[in-house]
Amino acid sequence: MAGIPEDAETGKGGPALRGDCESCFGLCCVALPFAASADFAVNKPAGKPCTNLQTDFRCGIHTRLRKQGFPGCTVYDCFGAGQKVSQVTFGGQDWRQAPDTAQQMFDVFPVVRQLHELLWYLNEALTLPAARPVHADVRRLLDETEALTRRDSASLLEVDVPGHRQKVNVLLLRTSELVRAKAGRKTKNHRGADLMGARLKRADLRGANLRGAYLIAADLSGADLRMADLIGADFRDADLSGADLTGSIFLTQPQINAAKGDAATKLPPALTRPPHWTPSATAATRS
Repeated sequence: MAGIPEDAETGKGGPALRGDCESCFGLCCVALPFAASADFAVNKPAGKPCTNLQTDFRCGIHTRLRKQGFPGCTVYDCFGAGQKVSQVTFGGQDWRQAPDTAQQMFDVFPVVRQLHELLWYLNEALTLPAARPVHADVRRLLDETEALTRRDSASLLEVDVPGHRQKVNVLLLRTSELVRAKAGRKTKNHRGADLMGARLKRADLRGANLRGAYLIAADLSGADLRMADLIGADFRDADLSGADLTGSIFLTQPQINAAKGDAATKLPPALTRPPHWTPSATAATRS
């Protein structure tokens, strides 16, 4: 089953690729814009602090975000980019202490966030035995990506993120092919498919290609998604109750956070069951 190695010291895996709000200057609450919608109660432009952000950079309604109309905040994850920008790129000096660097910090944050997401995928590829033929190339790109995240702020803003993502994606596609071939069957190709609201209850989707598929509000309860490629799949309000996602690849915490699930949903070990899932879910063990 896929997992992310615990390697916080090098910044290539484990906790280093998970958001650590205690070490961040509330960057997602300031740098990013959001519009009044079902996900956010109010409008907020980029670069303006959310009204719920406190002077210690903590959220004043963290435990009540969904009740207060901010479910979008509970879905978001920066993959550890917040603490990297705060503590490494800007050396622990926050945007309130140094307002002249604030805009540059806010501009750098989404760049590093995208690079950290790529690090997540590359780390996962290294844990997959089926992808061993490409592991050497994966390690090379992982080191290259990590080096990009450690550039100074001016250099980070010059990084060609789309171009680098395309290079990484070539390897991720090859990884996907190698893993899905282990399903031992002709796998379904739903790449980029419009499956919004689709009735896929108890569907056999082992080894399926669901890259970038639109699964908004789809019924995937009891579905078998083992060895399925789920990179970029949109699971907003999708029902994953009782679904088996163990061994699925390139699934992230934000995707899981956006979905619905229950105690019977089986997740890869690197992911955490969202607290807003059914109350009994927290009592279940992850597979």
